[in-house]
Amino acid sequence: MNEELSYAEMLEIPVETVTVNRRGKKRRAKEEDLAEQVVDTVNDRVESRDPAYAESMPIEREAQPQDRRAKTARRILWGEFIAVCALCATIFLTNIFMTDSAINTFVRGLWNGTADTADTRTYEDFTLSPVVNEFTDVELAVSDTGVLSFTAACSVYAPCEGEVAAVNGDAENGYTIELRHSDTFSTVMSGLTNVYFAEGDSVRSNVPLAYTDGTHPVRVTFYEDGSLLDCVTVEGGELAWS
Repeated sequence: MNEELSYAEMLEIPVETVTVNRRGKKRRAKEEDLAEQVVDTVNDRVESRDPAYAESMPIEREAQPQDRRAKTARRILWGEFIAVCALCATIFLTNIFMTDSAINTFVRGLWNGTADTADTRTYEDFTLSPVVNEFTDVELAVSDTGVLSFTAACSVYAPCEGEVAAVNGDAENGYTIELRHSDTFSTVMSGLTNVYFAEGDSVRSNVPLAYTDGTHPVRVTFYEDGSLLDCVTVEGGELAWS
């Protein structure tokens, strides 16, 4: 109040005409008292576990049902995996303890081929072709054991179509080549200076197979099931079965 009167005197206003209004302070005091009462009321309700002020709890939601198709697919995959593991274990154990079991025979058949893919032709099913060109002057000889031999510088041909099973040796000592014509019939040719085909290549009787410079005698032998055939004849440079 003193501040208001001092301010009035400074403005030369009669003190009697100055009215000091204290309503603003009283209103603020009432508002502050009301706020304190509200806070006290809320605190009292919280401490008394009033349902209106219950603590927040996480809402429990019902678990969503899993997709039946996905679940079934997982079960099928697990079943297939277990079946494959069981099959591998069975094959492994039978390979050790039961080598002649049906499953081993079946697996060997898959690797070795079936009767439909096997080449069961014998030597008699093949017609022999000359092993040297007909225009080459080469003297061919056949021993009593069926070994065909000659010494000359010329190209060498396969006696019949087939596949190169193996190539061994070198140019200095002469190459040896084995031809497989069927599962049982094969030809071995040795004393070759150069070989034009590699293992696994297919050969024909009208295409040069190798070359000999005449340094080493060339020997040609025929085998059926690993046994040397002695039924080869030579007549006019032509080969035939006797």
